[in-house]
Amino acid sequence: MKVTRTRPRIKVSADGRGAAGHVGSRLLADVADVTGLTHQFGDALAGLRQRERGHDRGRVVVDLAVMLADGGEAIADLAVLRDQTDLFGPVASDATAWRVLSSLDSQILARLRTARAVARQAAWAQLSETRGQFPTAVAAGKRIDALVLDLDATIVVCHSEKESATPTWKKTFGYHPLLCFLDNTGEALAGLLREGRAGSNTTADHITVLDQAIEQIPDPYRLGRDILVRTDSAGSSLGFLAHIRSLREHGMRTFFFVGVPITEPIREAIRTAHGWVPALDPDGEFREGAEVCELTGLVADDGYPPGTRFIVRRERPHPGAQLSIFDTVEGMRHQVFATDTPAGGGSIQFLEARHRAHARVEDRIRCGKDTGFGRFPSRHFAINQARLLNRPGFRGDLIERMSHAREVSLPA
Repeated sequence: MKVTRTRPRIKVSADGRGAAGHVGSRLLADVADVTGLTHQFGDALAGLRQRERGHDRGRVVVDLAVMLADGGEAIADLAVLRDQTDLFGPVASDATAWRVLSSLDSQILARLRTARAVARQAAWAQLSETRGQFPTAVAAGKRIDALVLDLDATIVVCHSEKESATPTWKKTFGYHPLLCFLDNTGEALAGLLREGRAGSNTTADHITVLDQAIEQIPDPYRLGRDILVRTDSAGSSLGFLAHIRSLREHGMRTFFFVGVPITEPIREAIRTAHGWVPALDPDGEFREGAEVCELTGLVADDGYPPGTRFIVRRERPHPGAQLSIFDTVEGMRHQVFATDTPAGGGSIQFLEARHRAHARVEDRIRCGKDTGFGRFPSRHFAINQARLLNRPGFRGDLIERMSHAREVSLPA
């Protein structure tokens, strides 16, 4: 792995001289360098460099990602980095950055995704070496011995005419990107920018994003442990579930946890269900007023992959909860999910808690909107897609600490 070291060395002191703001963002740039991401991006974009003495295109893309993580909203915000050469070194002009982004077609974006995968493998190896083990996700106070992928879509409102920005199902105007996060580390693995009118349960889009996310996982992890794919009811299309199951033919141990719409057959199954047991809260304690029950055998599984199980949760609704007519009549709020986790893979209480932990993806999306894809300023769809791809995939709490670090002094 080649490490790029082209930025000035810095020295932390408390003498009050040479103070610099945004110094935490420098740590993000250093992460890109030491994991080889800057070098990998440079190789992927080598053909775009017009002059030998011009800015390395990989470095330009990394600087754009750092700018986004620091709260930048437009290319002009590169000035924050450019005005602190003692901290960030030479930073490309807005015009150069624009030329790089405007030249990123689908083939180059694919090369950038490959570059990210190579750098991620190095980062994960360093993480495992320093911590002794790879981080695990947690549900109901128990570790989940698997990689957990959370897919979800969100609305990004646009306030002006942009290519492919359309009215959304929420009666706003903008884009409807579909994203995938790794719950173990909080990383954003993949994202697909879509028109605002794109459907929530589009099978092809879910397959595309899942495949791109899996490509980001290094082979020892992708082939050596369980991979849980969690979505809300938008991911319950039979085609998507069949695709998740088909990945087992390629040596991956993939399982799904997806929300299921409550149709009349499911409502009838809930009415006749018996054997309800207390649900668990995030700490693994019994949750008062909430129960779970298995509906497998009471619901027709036509079209679902063999071995699919259905589990329902009911609880007393909290004030302000949105209830269906069925919930209002029954006096309880109901949620149903499907999984192909076989019997013996955990109690239904733990399986239900594991599925509910999918809600953490909302925090990932909220952080992501603050650090890159909350605003797509370009009129061109391809540039906005590149912006989404280049959004840093670091943990939200890490970004916050780095981006708001206190001022430090630089050597004279």
